[in-house]
Amino acid sequence: PPHCPHLSAPVAPLAPTLSVRLSSLVSSPLWWQKLRYSEVMTLPDSFIQRQQLDASMADTFLEHLCLLDIDQEPITARNTSIICTIGPASRSIPKLQEMIKAGMNIARLNFSHGSHEYHGETIKNIREAVETITSDPLYFRPIAIALDTKGPEIRTGLVKGEEVELEKGSHVRVVTAEIDKDKTDGKIIWVDYPNVSKVLKKGSKIYIDDGLIGLKVTELGSDWVDTVVEAGGVLCSRKGVNLPGCDLVGLQAVSERDEADLRFGVAQGVDMVFASFIRSAQDVKDVRRALGAHGRHIKVISKVESRQGVQKFEEILAESDGVMVARGDLGIEIPVEKVFVAQKMMIGRCNSAGKPVICATQMLESMVSHARPTRAEGSDVANAVLDGADCVMLSGETAKGQFPVEAVAMMHSICREAEAAIFHQQLFEELRRLTPLSSDPTEVTAIGAVESSFKCCAGAIIVLTTSGRSAHLLSRYRPRCPIVAVTRSPQVARQSQLLRGVFPALFHPLPAPVWADDVDNRVNFGMDIGKARGFFKSGDMVIVVTGWIPGSGHTNIMRAVNVP
Repeated sequence: PPHCPHLSAPVAPLAPTLSVRLSSLVSSPLWWQKLRYSEVMTLPDSFIQRQQLDASMADTFLEHLCLLDIDQEPITARNTSIICTIGPASRSIPKLQEMIKAGMNIARLNFSHGSHEYHGETIKNIREAVETITSDPLYFRPIAIALDTKGPEIRTGLVKGEEVELEKGSHVRVVTAEIDKDKTDGKIIWVDYPNVSKVLKKGSKIYIDDGLIGLKVTELGSDWVDTVVEAGGVLCSRKGVNLPGCDLVGLQAVSERDEADLRFGVAQGVDMVFASFIRSAQDVKDVRRALGAHGRHIKVISKVESRQGVQKFEEILAESDGVMVARGDLGIEIPVEKVFVAQKMMIGRCNSAGKPVICATQMLESMVSHARPTRAEGSDVANAVLDGADCVMLSGETAKGQFPVEAVAMMHSICREAEAAIFHQQLFEELRRLTPLSSDPTEVTAIGAVESSFKCCAGAIIVLTTSGRSAHLLSRYRPRCPIVAVTRSPQVARQSQLLRGVFPALFHPLPAPVWADDVDNRVNFGMDIGKARGFFKSGDMVIVVTGWIPGSGHTNIMRAVNVP
């Protein structure tokens, strides 16, 4: 449709037949260059999920890489969700609608900045933008709202004259007394952590503003620390401070300000919380306690951005609904050359546990001021998708950048290309092997549905879900095709945006008197959604997953059907 161009991208014509077994072509050193489609099986011209099909049929990962083709069109459906930070550059209703059309799935509000009144107005704008962008239920896009807490972070005070330059080799005193809160200049820097002199020692490093400014400790006092500037730069007000290798004694996971912000979020009906600087499972429990009974349905996503958080990752993951790989502070707390190791480890463990994982920080940073990203940034986004991230996140690119809509569109394009290059068959086999024997009918049905979708080259999996669990399990096993999740719950629809490959479809009509008729109505709605968005068309094969009785927890029926 004209108002959602990214949902119906043009697709190159399908080669007439499916490829033969690779083993018969290995006689040449460049055998993959000779691979062509044989007369084994013919697929209809309407078939959508065919991009990089040669590579997907490979026997080994190396063969898969050899068969990737830059002239293949990317998949029509983008399975990776895009999270956009909303700020001054993007909080107006027209701009939000442009970003939704470009591909935004989740709107992130950074509570390190701004008042409750400011964020309340932004939430109102987001909801109005969603409701007014289209009246057609087939193209309605549920947009989730995420509250990102300030967390137990350390920040500098207000700078006299808005900014000051710190020169390399100059001496600066770091202070904590409240009387100096607004006196930060080239000689004094105030920080909001009273124990700073207790956790540091001579030779310790202090990093400010994502590591752009570096200080080395030379002397310590009761409430002050003398330092020498090792890496100079321009210091502005309220910048983040990192103390790598220090045990931050007395720094609570949930401050009084965080508790007030979380209560505000519950009252506003946010869908998820991005909990900053999570260092242990107890920190996650403290966030849930602060959300209270009224916020028990809000998803808690733990931001792992410290060495301690990486070391205690397993216990954090077990207590969380998902994880964010927050590479900004993490790249200061651990050596920058180790960040990719931590990223791959955390994404892998989240995939193994079946929990959503977000990759964030500086993904398209150059697009804050440029209309196109660097080549390295494009590869970074693609590799996060190939690693297994459910979501990728934009921060300053959309909050304060000059090209917020272009950044979302670029992220959308890169994700589509990367998803086409995933070796889905190998990934599914590994995920299935890692899954212990289960007597849960919903999980068994999900595994069977995903495997069947590979076998018949399904255009989509249509699932009817009440709580969202069935869609979650299907997403866990990473089908190649999109998952159209039909639900009557607006919150379940929005929260499903965290899951790779899930396209929530909000079904408004009341339940039909006869259960079978209600199932048919919802399945037909899912098929209409898929056809409208270009996932498949009449005559294509889809997998339908439903329950045998009403309610949550009874999904146990899988059908392979042709789209009418």
